[in-house]
Amino acid sequence: MNHRVPAHKRYQPTEYEHAANCATHAFWIIPSILGSSNLYFLSDDDWETISAWIYGLGLCGLFVVSTMFHTVSWKKSHLRMVEHCLHMFDRMVIYFFIAASYAPWLNLRELGPWASHMRWLVWIMASVGTIYVFFFHERYKLVELLCYVVMGFFPALVILSMEWNCWILW
Repeated sequence: MNHRVPAHKRYQPTEYEHAANCATHAFWIIPSILGSSNLYFLSDDDWETISAWIYGLGLCGLFVVSTMFHTVSWKKSHLRMVEHCLHMFDRMVIYFFIAASYAPWLNLRELGPWASHMRWLVWIMASVGTIYVFFFHERYKLVELLCYVVMGFFPALVILSMEWNCWILW
C-alpha cells in the first residue's frame, strides 16, 4: 500500500492493488447478472419485477463500471481523460447503487407513510450526489464520504414510521 495522499490528490494504488481491484470487481459481474435474473424470474407481481430490475441494474452497473474504471486506471493510464470520466462515473454509480439497494425494501414492505416519500427521496439523493461528484470530484473527500453515509443510513429511518405489529415479524 502506498503512502497517504494529501486531501486534494487521488490515491495511486500499487500494481497489486490494481490487480486486486480489477479481479474482485470483475469476479462479481457474472454472479450479479445471474442473481438479478433469478430475482426477475422469481417475481410474482409488477412491484417485484420492477424492484428486481432496479436492484439488478444497480448491482450489475456497479461492478461493470468499477471494473472498467480500475482496468483503465491500471492498464491504460495514458488515457487520462477517459480515466477521469470513468472515475467520476464510478463514484456516481455508487449513489445509484445505494438507491437501487433500497428499492426492494421500500417497494415491497409495509413500512408506514414515510416509505412512499422515501421511494422518491432516495433517487433525489442519488441525483444530488451525482451532481456533487460532477462539480466537486476529488476536492472534498470527507464531504463525499458523508454523502455516502447519509444516503446509506437516512432511508432506513422509515422503520420509525412502521406500525408496531410489523415489528413482531422481525
